[in-house]
Amino acid sequence: MPHNASRYLTEGPRVGIRHFTYEDGAEFTARVRESKDLHHPWLFPPQTVQAYTAYAGRLIEDPSKAGFLVCERGDGAVAGFININNIVEGGFQSGALGYGAFAHAAGRGLMREGLDLVVRYAFGPMRLHRLEINVQPTNAASIALARGCGFRLEGFSPKMLFVDGAWRDHQRWAITVEMITQPRRH
Repeated sequence: MPHNASRYLTEGPRVGIRHFTYEDGAEFTARVRESKDLHHPWLFPPQTVQAYTAYAGRLIEDPSKAGFLVCERGDGAVAGFININNIVEGGFQSGALGYGAFAHAAGRGLMREGLDLVVRYAFGPMRLHRLEINVQPTNAASIALARGCGFRLEGFSPKMLFVDGAWRDHQRWAITVEMITQPRRH
């Protein structure tokens, strides 16, 4: 389903980001089903429109969450998704990122551009200070995305999250607003 660029919160050369809508269910779940092999064993997004409606509802209605669709400019095809969960305001101003590319977009750099846009949006209009990504150590593509977008490895958490039937170890990656507003030192 093509989407009008005016619906983008912000955009780069090849993608724009926008919030989830309930109307995205059919396209999103079709992309999830096409991408099952890419996502397994790390990620299990909703595969039916009914499950999508509940999932999107949490992202749309819960102020401690924000969901973004990464859409290709031009045809508006959904290339992936990036969610900010566990948003805490006050002195913390932080959130935890989760994301997934869809198979047709994998390896094309679209998610890197989309993640850069989400980070800048989170540090701009959302006024967050810190974002974290928790990644299983064997998920090389996710680690490469975090590293490529300027996140730093901060630690290791044994048996941190229950994923695919077991408690899984995770690496903790993070970025702060200062890391993107100050020049990088080599």
